[in-house]
Amino acid sequence: MTTTSAALATYPLHDGAGIPLVLLHGFPLDHRMWAAAAQALPAGVRAIGVDLPGQGHSELGGMPPRLEDAADAVHATLRDQGEGNAVVVGLSMGGYVALALAERHPGFVVGLGLVDTRSTADTAAARDHRRRIADTVTETQTLDAVLGMPATLLGRTSVTQRRNLFPTLESWIRGQSPAGVAWAQRAMAARPDRTEVVRRFDGPVAVVVGAEDEVAPLVEAEHMVHAAKDGALTVVPQVGHMSAVEDPATVAAALALLHRRVSERAAPPRWPWQR
Repeated sequence: MTTTSAALATYPLHDGAGIPLVLLHGFPLDHRMWAAAAQALPAGVRAIGVDLPGQGHSELGGMPPRLEDAADAVHATLRDQGEGNAVVVGLSMGGYVALALAERHPGFVVGLGLVDTRSTADTAAARDHRRRIADTVTETQTLDAVLGMPATLLGRTSVTQRRNLFPTLESWIRGQSPAGVAWAQRAMAARPDRTEVVRRFDGPVAVVVGAEDEVAPLVEAEHMVHAAKDGALTVVPQVGHMSAVEDPATVAAALALLHRRVSERAAPPRWPWQR
């Protein structure tokens, strides 16, 4: 684990060289949700997991509940580690941060992976729900209000056939802090619509969605793919909102393709006699 002045913890999840895949986790989890998908990547693809502010081993400090500040912290952390650019991949909340990062640091993000997420803002009802959860967690200083989330995050197939994922997700949730959970809910509630970020982005975009995802459903994924200049959609069968946990191999294949598309763009042109 490496912690920088930006107070974020990073983890080498897969060895390799060149442009890294930076993996941003969903709520209310941390980098551990990416471990299986990262290990399924092809040889040579470097992957870095990041704990977002207040999540996992990353400190929150006095950071206001803004995903823009989280994006700046990710950028500062990786630049401090010598990374000049990255393919940034986010699942759910991580996707919101990835879009903010592409908006605020466009020269750094050379590829986008948007997994089980959306570019649109919350509805008024969804914002109110997030804020109620944040208030409850803050008042009780417990995680009781989010411990039931695995039943919502997992697809109906996982509920019946991948029952081992329930205790795994619950253990990851129990590892979070009430302050971090409340911060994340308030930050997500305040985020704007960032479809225009997808529309303006010049690099390759991979959109991945679980066929059984009811949190960020297929219609949201299609919305982002249609907005992207160079977008590709992968629908993962028989999984829900945690596709990277429920079917890590399929998600890894989609991210490997994204990484290859970015690498091919970055490679110098080859003259006919070099081919």
